[in-house]
Amino acid sequence: MKRRRLWAGIFGAAAIAAGVITWAVQSHSGAAPESESDLLTNRTQDANTLFQAALLQEKYQDFQGATRTYQRVLELEPDNKLAWYNLGVLAQRDGRTAEARGAYDKALKIDPKYASALYNEAVLLKASDTDQAVRLLKRAIAASPRAATAHLQLGWILTQKKHDDEAEDEFRSAVAADPSLYSQVPEQFQDDVTPTPTSSQAGANG
Repeated sequence: MKRRRLWAGIFGAAAIAAGVITWAVQSHSGAAPESESDLLTNRTQDANTLFQAALLQEKYQDFQGATRTYQRVLELEPDNKLAWYNLGVLAQRDGRTAEARGAYDKALKIDPKYASALYNEAVLLKASDTDQAVRLLKRAIAASPRAATAHLQLGWILTQKKHDDEAEDEFRSAVAADPSLYSQVPEQFQDDVTPTPTSSQAGANG
C-alpha cells in the first residue's frame, strides 16, 4: 500500500510538471503581438519553468526526461550555464564521457570561472589526460580557493606524477578547508597534514 501511494505521488508530481511545461510553452500563442522586450521576458520565464521541471525530473530519477527538458531550456536560452552543466552531470552519470565534456566546455565558455564545471571535467580527464586535469583543478581552486575536494583531487594527481612537495601542500589545503577529508589523504602524507584545532572548528562551522 505504501509503495502504491509513493508512486501515485511521483506520477502526480510529474503530471503537474508536465502541465506547467505545456502552459509555459503554449500560453502565449493566443496573445496579441508583443514587443521584443516582452518576447525576451517570456522566453526567460519559459526557460525558468522548464529548468525547474527538469530539476523535478532529476529528483524522481527520470534522467532521460530531464536531459530532454534541459535541451529545451537551451533552445530558449543557449547561454544558460546551469543547463549545460546539468546536462554534463547527467551524461557523466551515464558514462557518456564525450558528451559530458562537451557540455562542461559549453558551460565554461559562458563562465570560465565556473568551479563546479572545472572540477567535474578534471575528474573526467584525470585518468586519460593528467596535465589537463591539473590545469582545470588549478583554475577551479583559483576561482574557489577553499574548494576542498579540488585540492584533494589535485593532491592525488600530483602524487601520481611524483610531485610530492606540491601534493603535500594541496592535501594540507584540503584538510584545512574540510577536516573530514583527512582519511582520504594518502598515508605517507597524513602526519604532515593533520587537522589543527582551528581547521577542525572551521570545518564544523562550515
